[in-house]
Amino acid sequence: MMDAFNSLVYGFGIALDPMNIMYVFVGVFAGTIIGMLPGLGPISALALMIPITFSMDPASGLILMSGVYYGAIFGGSTSSILLNAPGVAGTVATSFDGYPMAKKGMAGKALAIAAYASFIGGTVSVIGLMLIAPLLSKVAVSFGPAEYFALMLLGLTAVVSLSDKSLVKGLIAAVIGMMISIVGIDLQTGTERYTFGSLELIDGIDFLVVALGVFALAEVFYMLLKGGSKEQPRNNIGSLKLSKSEVKEIAGPIGRSSVLGFFIGVLPGAGATVASFLGYSLEKRLAKDGDTFGKGNIKGVAGPESANNAACGGSFVPLLTLGVPGSGSTAVLLGALLVMGVTPGPMMLEQRPDVFWGVIASMYVGNIFLLVLNLPLIPYIAKILDMPKPLLLAMILIFCMIGVYGLSFNVFDLLLLLGFGLIGLGMKLFGFPTAPLILALILGAIMEESMRRALQISGGDWMTFVDKPISMWLLILAALSLFSPLIKKLVQRTLAAGKPKAA
Repeated sequence: MMDAFNSLVYGFGIALDPMNIMYVFVGVFAGTIIGMLPGLGPISALALMIPITFSMDPASGLILMSGVYYGAIFGGSTSSILLNAPGVAGTVATSFDGYPMAKKGMAGKALAIAAYASFIGGTVSVIGLMLIAPLLSKVAVSFGPAEYFALMLLGLTAVVSLSDKSLVKGLIAAVIGMMISIVGIDLQTGTERYTFGSLELIDGIDFLVVALGVFALAEVFYMLLKGGSKEQPRNNIGSLKLSKSEVKEIAGPIGRSSVLGFFIGVLPGAGATVASFLGYSLEKRLAKDGDTFGKGNIKGVAGPESANNAACGGSFVPLLTLGVPGSGSTAVLLGALLVMGVTPGPMMLEQRPDVFWGVIASMYVGNIFLLVLNLPLIPYIAKILDMPKPLLLAMILIFCMIGVYGLSFNVFDLLLLLGFGLIGLGMKLFGFPTAPLILALILGAIMEESMRRALQISGGDWMTFVDKPISMWLLILAALSLFSPLIKKLVQRTLAAGKPKAA
């Protein structure tokens, strides 16, 4: 404990250097703006930063780039809440309750909760990173392909089981998401899957195309279909202040999801997106008013926002202590470190303590900057809802098109966007949940790769998934998570049948 404290003091000596303070500020500010804009995302921003940081001191360079990374996750909640257009994958779950809050005239409160939850989640992850990074790196190593498959399956079943009206509809949505995730060439066999002879589908379908179509474009279509005659004006963003009861209400979700998000972030391949969905599903299960989730429940914003920011800090554990990137963004950070002549791994704490502890200390500073930057700007950012409805819908449509076209400069992606917008509209009209589809899309490729690797290692023995204690218990939890709603209904019916009827 004392060694960690002394090391952190050493890290603050680096992070509080005037130039490094400027790098932290520039990084989190740029990341926040990038996170707000659907289509850009932290990966492209980090890739653009590599030439800039090439000649910089490695500690300063990583401080700047990590600020962009967690700043983008912090800022991504804004477009999710105001426009239902997630800026980054890690903020998709935030839109489930954040956007309904905005439609109720509580946009200011939703953005304020997101800011506070992000700050606390980020701070908890930094404390965890400081205290138990070396220990957690050893735990992460024990996760093999079988364990990763079981973990991803648990994350998927946890979300599917929360389908409000129908478990069957949730399963159908998850299967569709899984099918979309395997479109393209199978990297192991070279076989084309679901391409229908189209060259444009060989590389698969990008997550952003599906997310913006199913969420943002579907919302545009739905609002046009519904018409605006009965819609109340949304020029009141509501108060930013939280009452004592609201603070008590979100304290538990923020604390639980921050810890959960950090540990999920430690596992390579999991990341902020999985953490946010698990944080959301955990809070919905624990809440007494779980049936109001998806309709503007403040806990539905606090949970995923604290989880995704905590996962950002957690993802630095495998990156710095093992040299293993846990996501596309941390893969770019790994490349930047190698370009700067720093090799992450078990010896990094001894060989480059300035980089390791300097970055950790800079995260404290960066989280404070993010809070100070975002809270005063909320009333101005939320003014976007004051726009006339036709202009707002046009702006959402333009953001979606620019974001998708900027991925590959291919008109075919715009047609896919339109197609997924219509699919999203159909799901909205017929009561199909979108969360299982999106999470299955994200986890599908990871689940398939992990399952294949586990079977290759075991020589095709399916018992490998239950032979190991960790994967076995994760699969048991996945089964309980999936069937718990059915078990609950059966118990309720049995109890109801056993009660004597009133005369």
